[in-house]
Amino acid sequence: MDKILILGAGGQIGVELAMALRKAYGDDNVIATDLKDEPHPLLKDKGPYLKLDALDANALLDVVKKNGITQIYHLAALLSATGEKDPKRAWDINMRSLLDVLDIAVQEKLSKIYWPSSIAVFGPTTPREATPQQTIIEPRTVYGISKYAGELWCQYYNQRWGLDVRSLRYPGLISWKSAPGGGTTDYAVEIYHEALKNKHYTCFLKEDTYLPMMYMDDAIRGTIELMEAPMDNIKTRMSYNISAMSFSPKEIAETIKYHIPEFKIDYAPDFRQAIADGWPKSIDDRAARGDWGWQHEFGLDKMTHDMLTHLKEG
Repeated sequence: MDKILILGAGGQIGVELAMALRKAYGDDNVIATDLKDEPHPLLKDKGPYLKLDALDANALLDVVKKNGITQIYHLAALLSATGEKDPKRAWDINMRSLLDVLDIAVQEKLSKIYWPSSIAVFGPTTPREATPQQTIIEPRTVYGISKYAGELWCQYYNQRWGLDVRSLRYPGLISWKSAPGGGTTDYAVEIYHEALKNKHYTCFLKEDTYLPMMYMDDAIRGTIELMEAPMDNIKTRMSYNISAMSFSPKEIAETIKYHIPEFKIDYAPDFRQAIADGWPKSIDDRAARGDWGWQHEFGLDKMTHDMLTHLKEG
């Protein structure tokens, strides 16, 4: 049985991925770690948790050895908007921790590594409609720069040492279970909370800003499906484009108004608008669909219904 270690299990992806992996592999076989003393409330008393700094390579190696770890899901990172506030710290966290994980994986002969990339690798010179798997990549944020560099390092470790590293270029991710972590697409989570609480939301992007998005249920399922796919099906060792839908703030607001007619939205674009303007409007993910069978289940209307239903219950 595989023994899985998650770095950054307290983040938006980490919480739900830990829950899904524990359901698939058993609670005791998935060790969640983060910088905080206590796990996220959804993970509390649901399996092993350790306080661990992803930048502490010696502590990480010790955890891997003591627990017989066979797979690492490395999710610890500073995201796009947060990273722009302290670029050198973002580079340090995002890159040094990845290289340590890759080195430990080779040294300890781990079976698989998962490391997420992002649509942030793309930039203003990238084709914005149906962005191809292989295309011009000139990121303008430190987050995007670190993700693109990380993709190249993952490919390098696979080619030189045969390390089985797998990766997805996530679009904006939307979830009712865990809070976003400082990204440019965070508005698409915040808007639901504010619609229910205040019937009003001020968006930090323009009303017609289209970005690729995905419901977290699809993202988690896709991540696990990628990791469980036969090795021969994995044709790229950088990162797979993956997508489900694209919409604008105006369009998501209209779906919310269907459920909450009195909801109103206004717009006050800030520094995140410039980041969004350099990203794709839609993604071509035919490689993922063809190589290992990726299929999304949630579109905008279905996601809005599910988000509002769960948030009302909570």
